Amino acid sequence: MCDEDTQRDVENFLNQSREMSRRKFGKLSAAVGLAVLLPPVANAQAVTETDVEVATADGVADCYFVHPSSGSHAAVIVWPDILGLRPAFRDMGKRLAQSGYSVLVVNPFYRDARSPVVEEGASFGTPEVRNHVLPMARNLNADTHFTDSLAMVSWLDQQGAVDTSRKIGTTGYCMGGPMVMRNMAAVPARMGAGATFHGGGLATDADNSPHLLIPAMRASMLHCVAENDDENDPEAKDTLRQSYAAAGISAEIEVYEGTLHGWCPPDSQVYNEAQAERAWGRLLNLFETALA
Repeated sequence: MCDEDTQRDVENFLNQSREMSRRKFGKLSAAVGLAVLLPPVANAQAVTETDVEVATADGVADCYFVHPSSGSHAAVIVWPDILGLRPAFRDMGKRLAQSGYSVLVVNPFYRDARSPVVEEGASFGTPEVRNHVLPMARNLNADTHFTDSLAMVSWLDQQGAVDTSRKIGTTGYCMGGPMVMRNMAAVPARMGAGATFHGGGLATDADNSPHLLIPAMRASMLHCVAENDDENDPEAKDTLRQSYAAAGISAEIEVYEGTLHGWCPPDSQVYNEAQAERAWGRLLNLFETALA
């Protein structure tokens, strides 16, 4: 989860890096656009993109829905990191759709603001940005994760671009990690696979820790862990492994060497393309098997 420890690691990385300072990164993003930073999809399918509104127990969530332009396909729900639904996550959702999935990228902060909630190129390392997004993040909890999950699944199952005979997948980044696990437990009969990337707070001492829901899940899982997250909480991965094993659930859990919290989105200051691509490949492999 984004906090002072992970941000301190980011600042140390940026101070030591000779290849891309924060200023250079901002200039690069503005000059070339984030989509260029993502490698092209082999045999990419033509897709249709739409901004949609999903009714929930607490209002209406503005979301991004992208899917292959023809046919019906397995659905995927994407829960963004603490900076919310923004161009980088639209690009990631579109890329997944080009691989053959009907993808719904959620604005988790819809209770407080429509997306995007930050300007393009914004960084969690900026005090103004932190002060803006943290209160919205604190408005979310286990209950909202469950009710939002139910709403997203229900909406997807009403779309012609979704093949309801196939299971649904879900991915989450940073604070989206717990949302994935609660999504899996909220609608176990519909979920076929879940994946978290530098997910925070997945196995804690709290009474509502996401890992305690593992016995309610039925689907395969992938957890791609940042190296510094593991250093800060080395027992979390072991707790997850033990919990999945006890529940008889297949789970791939790996610490990605040389990565910092936030290493997957292409607009991140600590984006690690090589490791992000390897994790993306594991995700596609999981979905190809579990959502068939």
